[in-house]
Amino acid sequence: MTDQECVEFLQWALPRLGLRWPGFRKVRRQVHKRMNRRMEELGLAQIADYRSYLEAHPDEWRVLDGLTSISISRFYRDRGVFVYLREVVLPELARTVQKTKDNRICCWCAGCASGEEPYTLAIVWNQHLQEDFPLVRLELVGTDMDVQVLQRAHRATYPRSSVKDLPVQWLTAAFVRSGEQFALRPEFQQTVEFQQQDIRREMPRGPFDLILCRNLVFTYFAEGVQRQVLREIVDRLLPRGYLVIGKKAVLPENTERLGQHNAGLGIYQAR
Repeated sequence: MTDQECVEFLQWALPRLGLRWPGFRKVRRQVHKRMNRRMEELGLAQIADYRSYLEAHPDEWRVLDGLTSISISRFYRDRGVFVYLREVVLPELARTVQKTKDNRICCWCAGCASGEEPYTLAIVWNQHLQEDFPLVRLELVGTDMDVQVLQRAHRATYPRSSVKDLPVQWLTAAFVRSGEQFALRPEFQQTVEFQQQDIRREMPRGPFDLILCRNLVFTYFAEGVQRQVLREIVDRLLPRGYLVIGKKAVLPENTERLGQHNAGLGIYQAR
């Protein structure tokens, strides 16, 4: 299958999955490789044969849906976002929950892949904020539809490429190195829970003080699906809670229930 054939196929198939082609333009090579492997497994030589197979075997659409799952991630990705969370959002939430009985900041990372995002937040909290807010506990849940990436999240062992953006002092404090592999210390894993969920169909109950939904819904999903998922997400935000959608993402509609907090970083706050 050539690249052009892959493009034409995705432009045909993605809308049927509730996905949008523009989000896949720069990452299609990952999907291309997976589709080639799948066609080899089925003994299909041409992309036209795979289209016919899809039409004849409706269950194959679920397989294709999994093939289009993008899992590009690393620790401290988009550094500016985490700096802002560390300096502004998390301290504000900590001061707020100190006035409550349970002293918990509840955070959900949607599309967490191999756990890099929630573990980064755990490191940020441990290294920079725990001392200032000793009674406050950061509790994180990461969700993803891909069982394999969640298995890697549970193992919490990463190659150098995944941790290359972390400051050296964080890397030393949070990981044990073995050759070219970096194993996250247990104390940084204790506050993170992982669940297998497809955000289009189910979500953790919440409510949450902070929800990170970056490089997922508002990048890859069709607009109608975006609107549906956004309503469910906002329903799980506590009053004055934060939603982070990423620097380049755009919400599908203006909603009276969210206000821009930092437009440049894609951070919104529940009204």
